[in-house]
Amino acid sequence: MDIRALRYFVAVVDQKSFTKAARQLHLTQPTVSKMVQLLEQSFGVPLLAREGKRFTVTDAGDIVYQRAQEMIAVHGRMKREVEALQKVEHGVLRMGLSPSTHSILAPVFAAYHAAYPNIELKLFEIGSNDTLGHLRDGVLEMGTLLDFAGAGDLWSEFESLPLFESPLCLLAPKDSPWQGRDSVALGELSEREFILYGDAFALNDMVQAACAEAGFAPRVSGRSGQWDFMASLVSLGVGIALLPKVFCDTLDAQRFTVAEVHSPALNWKVSLAWRRDGQLSFAAKAWLALARARLLKG
Repeated sequence: MDIRALRYFVAVVDQKSFTKAARQLHLTQPTVSKMVQLLEQSFGVPLLAREGKRFTVTDAGDIVYQRAQEMIAVHGRMKREVEALQKVEHGVLRMGLSPSTHSILAPVFAAYHAAYPNIELKLFEIGSNDTLGHLRDGVLEMGTLLDFAGAGDLWSEFESLPLFESPLCLLAPKDSPWQGRDSVALGELSEREFILYGDAFALNDMVQAACAEAGFAPRVSGRSGQWDFMASLVSLGVGIALLPKVFCDTLDAQRFTVAEVHSPALNWKVSLAWRRDGQLSFAAKAWLALARARLLKG
């Protein structure tokens, strides 16, 4: 059933004339008559009882007329809603963010909200491993993923936008043996207790793999996904941590020892990812365009 046929039928009934309906629709009368006939054929019953040049609406025609008005109204609403989506006037943006990145991305979200105030932001603060699963099953449209050697062929599956890159540093109490050092070999930390990340964080996998390469398995005294909390535990002597330099540089230098890790060197490299075979919403496309403009400028 063609929505046009319903429009033509409603116009004929409203105008009580094929000629007037054709004039209103900017069509020829034979075109309108043919479409109404096709509509009648699709139902298998007459919708109009013709009496010369006059007609009356049959009981079946009255049902079709009432429902056709509803369908035309629904079609109009659907068209307006799709147009609004295209203009990013409403919608939902679902994105997974590592808790370590959400504050850095806050200015982008602020700019996005200012540009598209009617888009609902559904932000899930989870680790890269959980984000990866939700991207694959379609729960999330985009999410932050850690890019490191152990990620394998991850980027053949996803498109990405590089966001941040920073070397990992040892974070230890100020009176640690590495006080005043600019760098430290990972193997030097083998006898220390580590505050690591939870299993949901790919950064945890990267650190453990690097420790194995350096010839030891880290002894774990605690786990957290919140950098501020990890730093607090370090300052209280619970253990040492490996955190991005970009974060360590924000801490009080009088309270901590900060030294870049080498042998092997570790790099915190985060990208925003989305499925290559997926279809991003208009809201997601708008966010991506804004993020590219702000993060890649210069």
